[in-house]
Amino acid sequence: MKLVFATHNKNKLKEVQALFPKNITLLSLDDIGCYDEIPETADNLDGNAILKANFIKERYQMDCFADDTGLEVKALNGEPGVYSARYAGEQKDNEANIKKLLSNLEDRENRDARFKTVIALNLNDHELLFTGICEGTILKEKKGENGFGYDAVFQPNNSDKSFAEMELSEKAKLSHRGKALQYLIDYLAK
Repeated sequence: MKLVFATHNKNKLKEVQALFPKNITLLSLDDIGCYDEIPETADNLDGNAILKANFIKERYQMDCFADDTGLEVKALNGEPGVYSARYAGEQKDNEANIKKLLSNLEDRENRDARFKTVIALNLNDHELLFTGICEGTILKEKKGENGFGYDAVFQPNNSDKSFAEMELSEKAKLSHRGKALQYLIDYLAK
C-alpha cells in the first residue's frame, strides 16, 4: 500500500517513518511533486488536518493522511494551540516560538501543558480522525538537542527528560504524535 503523508517537514517524516510498518510505503509531499502551500485556515487542529488531507485527495487522487499538532498551555488559556508553528510570526521560527513561550510564562507558577495531534486519514473514500494527547510541563529553559519545535522545553508527565533529550523510539512511546500514529497504524492493520 502507498500512502501520502501530507508534510514537507523532514523531522516529522522521519518520526513517522520510524513507526510505520514496512509493508506501507510512505510518500511525502515532495515525493508526489506537491510544492503548494496547503491552506491551514481552520480555527482548530481537527479542521486543519482535514483541510490538508482533503487538498491532497482532491488534487492528486491519492490515499493520504495529514496531521496538525498544537501545544496547549494551561496558564496561557490554551495558547499557542492551533498557532503553535506560527506563534512568533509567519516565518515559523522554532527558536523565536520557544523564546516567546518562555517569556509569556516567565512569572507563571502553573506550567502545565499538553501536546495534541490530530491525524485525518482519507482512505478509499472514507475519512477518519485519530487523536493523541501527551500531558506535561513547560520547562524554564531548553534541555536537549534532539527533536524539533517545542521539544526542548516540553517534559512529559512521568519523565525526567524533555522530548529533546529522548531518542526517537523513546519519544514515540510517550508523544502525542506517537499515540495518534499508533491509532492510525492499528486501523490500517485491520
